[in-house]
Amino acid sequence: MRILGRYIASTYLKILGLCIGAFVSVYLIIDFMEKIRAFTHAQAEIRYIGLFFLCKIPGIITQVTPLAILMATLLTLGGLSRTSEITAMRGCGISLPRIAAPILTISFIASLATLFADEVLTPASYTRMQYIQQVLIEKKSPNTFFRQQNIWYRDESSIMVAKLFVPDTMTLKGITLWQMGNGMQPVRRIEAALGTYGDDRWLLKDVVMRVFANGNVVRTDKLDDFPVPLGLRIDDLKKLEKGTDNMGILALQSYCDKLQRGGYDPTRYLAQMHSRISLPFASLIMAFLGIPFALRGGRSSGIALGIAVSLAIGFSYFIINSMLLSFGQAGALPPVISAWAANCIFAALGVWLAMTINH
Repeated sequence: MRILGRYIASTYLKILGLCIGAFVSVYLIIDFMEKIRAFTHAQAEIRYIGLFFLCKIPGIITQVTPLAILMATLLTLGGLSRTSEITAMRGCGISLPRIAAPILTISFIASLATLFADEVLTPASYTRMQYIQQVLIEKKSPNTFFRQQNIWYRDESSIMVAKLFVPDTMTLKGITLWQMGNGMQPVRRIEAALGTYGDDRWLLKDVVMRVFANGNVVRTDKLDDFPVPLGLRIDDLKKLEKGTDNMGILALQSYCDKLQRGGYDPTRYLAQMHSRISLPFASLIMAFLGIPFALRGGRSSGIALGIAVSLAIGFSYFIINSMLLSFGQAGALPPVISAWAANCIFAALGVWLAMTINH
């Protein structure tokens, strides 16, 4: 059995490597065709373009691994069925679970590796990729420093502090703005719950304005909206911020904690956090689902059929998972359920298919 397990595992790993390589190559070619015009217009150096796509590879691999696992499962078992090797194994008394064990083991290891990469490698590579694109290629200024908590900005006559920047909605929350006069004496202190950007200015909402004279407050006004012509741009904030789609589990958990402490609803980000845990295990689910599909096809399982079935199942999974996750982000479903529901549905389908196979 050790020899047989090594044989199945080696065959599976070869095909899996080819599938991952094919998916990554197609992804890079399409992305290259989309971005090369903009990069050429920016007169980017070849080495920076190469580094940009190199930094993108870890994120691409984590995205395509579940689909590659499914396709490799179908192609491996389909190939063994066509050459009657599955029949020979079963004739020797080897059960289907024992034949599938090496594939499931490799898929489980791939899920753990993807989970680790999403937490450690992908955020770091994404940050580097953003720096290469925006600073080295597009030649934007790297001098604006941003932190997710306690954001400070200063120009000639204003000092602004914001508690949070929300990348998905491009808004600042918990804003305090000091406007200065001659000798850097405070003229107005403006406190706002929210700030949105448009028409080269920030529009502050739910504003409390205190007007100073000789160091004393002489008037307090409450306003619904108040426009402020700050030099701070959204691109400056986005440049050093990792969007939530590229945060790891711990970073998202910390972000949710900050939102809760600030009195904001973290449901959207809790759903995304749980999806960071559930999505890597899609690889194991795809293998578990692909095994009965491949074995049911028997010797009729061709390469074209295996590719078509894997693409259909894979895209169905990601569409259903995206829909359920959107329900969780909107609060229609609990975040944990919305993140894990697709895995449970497809795992149940795999169990049903496995039960219909003659063991």
